[in-house]
Amino acid sequence: MVTGKSDISGWLVRPAGGCLWAGLAAVLGALTVHTVLVTSDGGMDNAIVVDAARTWLDGGSPYDDRHFLYFPSAVMAAVPQALLPRSVLDVLAPVTVVLALVAGWVCALLLHRVPLRSRLAALGLLGLAACFAPFGQLVRLGNWTVTAVLALPLCLLLVSRGRWAAGGAVIGVAVALKPLLAPMALLFLFARRWTALALVVLVPAVTSVVAALFLPDPTGFLTRTLPFLVTGDDAFLRLYEASPAAVLPRLGMPQGPATALALLAGAAGVVCAYRRWRGPGPASLRLAETSAALMLSAFLVSRPSYNHYLLVVLPLLLAGLPYAGAVARRPWFWLALVPQLPGVTWPWLEAGTRRAFRDALTLGVLAVTVAYHCVRGAGGAEAAEGAEAAEGGEGAQAAEGVEAAEVRGGRGGRGGG
Repeated sequence: MVTGKSDISGWLVRPAGGCLWAGLAAVLGALTVHTVLVTSDGGMDNAIVVDAARTWLDGGSPYDDRHFLYFPSAVMAAVPQALLPRSVLDVLAPVTVVLALVAGWVCALLLHRVPLRSRLAALGLLGLAACFAPFGQLVRLGNWTVTAVLALPLCLLLVSRGRWAAGGAVIGVAVALKPLLAPMALLFLFARRWTALALVVLVPAVTSVVAALFLPDPTGFLTRTLPFLVTGDDAFLRLYEASPAAVLPRLGMPQGPATALALLAGAAGVVCAYRRWRGPGPASLRLAETSAALMLSAFLVSRPSYNHYLLVVLPLLLAGLPYAGAVARRPWFWLALVPQLPGVTWPWLEAGTRRAFRDALTLGVLAVTVAYHCVRGAGGAEAAEGAEAAEGGEGAQAAEGVEAAEVRGGRGGRGGG
């Protein structure tokens, strides 16, 4: 990355002062304590999964609750929480969610080789916690999206070091807990890493089949949850969904064309992601931006699709800010996040049931910005790669070449893990 004094990168990667770390600790501590005081069972969304585990322990079917949208493997993963005293769970769950968010940010920084004691390390997480409303919402809800927020940067960190099979296993475990990262299978398909791709598919499949055998309704996910996910037929949830297929009908567009438009946008995003995968630039940027394009494309199509899903991709993109060719250097990246500023009252959109319009705007603008960058941003990425090589000398250039070869090694048809 460029760290010269003439560039903002140099300031960002220098060590942060104690005041920044104190401010970050205060914000995260306040958010955690507030969540402990105002929620039960670790948050409304976590309570759904824990209640499903309690139902199973009592002999019932977790899928009697139509809002339980997880694989059978998630039921077993929630059993330890169900066995805890509620007073312990009320404290442990919010603390775990915050720690997982911090760990995901750390993995994103390591992926981009940003020093963990840098100003960006402190300011980036502080900005997400204090200036991006979905961060606090995710902590208060205790939603299991947090598993994906941690798993994706951890996977890419492993992949950047040539450990594709380990990265595939991480995604597989995350999908077993919540299917949010299933689109990441396309990254392993792009790279032709068949062992890693097999792990992405087999880990959740095997764990779910085994877990289903212990449920009173083994086919509940297929017969109840899957049709619900396909149709998105829930009047309450639809009020909070950010995907075009949910928002456009509320503005008067028929459901059929809205769904077709969402599918077309998602398909275009996948094509842009593939273009970025085959494009130039540092390996960490290509991995992060390709993955972000894939996930944003999925969010445009998936039902449901909520604003806190954006936390899966934002840390990856934000941590790449020191690179001159990063998408986080584009003004539209930041403008897309404006509707998510906490404490800002938007006329006619104050009601919680109208928040989806703001969320849809953020999702759409961010998806278009990343897609455009994937297709047209090659020049900036190539310049960043050249600047980094020039700054580091021949040794750094050779190291970057080896890293790129390891990441792209599957293109020539070579399999591997």
